[in-house]
Amino acid sequence: MGLIAFSTAAVAQSDYPARSITAIVPFAAGGPTDTVARIVTTHMSSTLGQQIIIENVVGSGGTTAALRATRALPDGYTIIIGHMGTHGAAVALYPNLAYNPISDFEPIGMAAGMAVLILARKDLPAASLAEFIAGARSGAAPLNMAHAGLGSVSFASCLLFNAVTDIHPLLTPFQGTGPAMNALVAGRVDYMCDQIVSAVPRLQAGIVTAYAIGGEHRSPILPDVPTAAEAGLPQFQVSAWNALFAPKATSPQIVARLNAALGKALDNPAIRKQLLDLGGDIPDNDGRSPQALAALVRSEIDRWMPLKSANVPPR
Repeated sequence: MGLIAFSTAAVAQSDYPARSITAIVPFAAGGPTDTVARIVTTHMSSTLGQQIIIENVVGSGGTTAALRATRALPDGYTIIIGHMGTHGAAVALYPNLAYNPISDFEPIGMAAGMAVLILARKDLPAASLAEFIAGARSGAAPLNMAHAGLGSVSFASCLLFNAVTDIHPLLTPFQGTGPAMNALVAGRVDYMCDQIVSAVPRLQAGIVTAYAIGGEHRSPILPDVPTAAEAGLPQFQVSAWNALFAPKATSPQIVARLNAALGKALDNPAIRKQLLDLGGDIPDNDGRSPQALAALVRSEIDRWMPLKSANVPPR
């Protein structure tokens, strides 16, 4: 009986994928994670010979989607696009997190890294980061900060920004960075932190303001936006990342097949151009391996753990 089961599993893995694959995106359509997911999985679908269907699952800063992914069958037909929030900062920000980013997933590979920007509504009077911080500290007019939910990249990165600048805004949660960005564009909130991939089109259209980028270098697609260090805030160094994960116990053969398809996508000139044009940082061969992603998850959990003492519920 055991031999029959083993043979059946081996055949299933060799035929993989025999049907469409669902890729869970932890936020609403239009956000940075969704954008990266759609770019990468479109090419992966072609390589694998099966459609990869994006399923946007919103709620609780992406942790609702991550928990759902852990409950899926480990057969390669459900994967998730995890990121710095769901597989890093959420451990510190959710005391009763219902999943373990290390033990409940099989890392597939890194898709793209994304610098984080400090953004404001277009008509905010402050002309620079220093002016923005001074105004926020004065308390003359309480600021309203948008974010994509407790544990999201936008929440964790702006929580860090608020901590190092000692400002205390009102916090307004949204079901993803797409809706949060729409609120910023409409002027219903004052500022937010967001990945460059989502901000570039709005900045190029001149409908939001960027005060600084949380990286070591300026972005070639946003050359006029200073680094946080250049703007007087060297403590703000944040680069988000988006990566593929499968449920725990997904076979190594299936993980390898998905990783190879991801690698082909990231080596494709058209895909690379799309990601680079949005400010993405594309990992090299070593950086996109399952082992490299596993190590990154461990280091990110450690990195964001100090936020545990600053756990502020959204309101």
